[in-house]
Amino acid sequence: MSNVYDGVFRTILNDCRKLIIPVINEIFKEEYIGNEEIQFFPNEHFIDQQNAADKERITDTNFVIIGRTKKRYHIECESSLPDGKITIRLFEYDAQIALDEGEITEETLTVTFPNTAVLYLRAYKKTPDKMKYIIITPGGTIQYDVPIMKVQMYSLDDIFEKHLLFLIPFYIFSHEKKFSEYDNNKQKFSELKAEYQSILKRLDELEQQKVIGAFDKRTIIELSDDVVREITQKYKNVQKGMGDIMRGAMIETEAHRIKIENQKKIAIRLLKTGKLTIEEIAECSELSIIEVEQLADLQTV
Repeated sequence: MSNVYDGVFRTILNDCRKLIIPVINEIFKEEYIGNEEIQFFPNEHFIDQQNAADKERITDTNFVIIGRTKKRYHIECESSLPDGKITIRLFEYDAQIALDEGEITEETLTVTFPNTAVLYLRAYKKTPDKMKYIIITPGGTIQYDVPIMKVQMYSLDDIFEKHLLFLIPFYIFSHEKKFSEYDNNKQKFSELKAEYQSILKRLDELEQQKVIGAFDKRTIIELSDDVVREITQKYKNVQKGMGDIMRGAMIETEAHRIKIENQKKIAIRLLKTGKLTIEEIAECSELSIIEVEQLADLQTV
């Protein structure tokens, strides 16, 4: 997989970690509400090999979500054609994660395998809906499925309705087969740009509703731009046009952040004078009454 896509996946996971929870709910049919604690663990593991140096394996994710119970998850991000090798790598990672966290009591080794899934950025005819582990042991056979999430199967409405904002940087993959057409047909390309403008508008609305913060929104936009630049390298018109939209949105986001900070400074100065009511300060600063009340509470702490 491209190092760019790999980096985007890890960045959004680490910087906007709460966005992974709806993805976990979708893949594993969990019912996390979004305020659960997430603990990350080292991604580097060394696989023991006989008569050879140990191999270092770096997983995309290794984390625990603490809700009513404590569950460990391992999610890998792939953009390549399924060839069977990913299943072997997954099992190696899972076995090493289980060993790293294993417990020995009176010569009894207990290992717990993580809940594992694969997020495929591209879906091919050969891409299955799930993988499977079958482990034959002297004590019996164990088997279980490793679910697959196909990004291209999710429409924009799906993404926003299910709060799968984690997938937005990779949404451009659903248009990949049409890049040549977009590059040579302004009308078709305008439809793609309109779709991305709608994404930016919906992100703005979520920020205004306090569903996501300004940092999360900016990170999603920046990482979307990174993926678009990487995937459209051969299509200069698409790359430039999409880049203008994404970078324009980042400039507007930064301008909005500066405006809000200035409004807060005005409100704080007026609060310190003690001469105006909360309602009057809200009107002067163009903040909401609730935002001014929150600033007032901070001043009294």
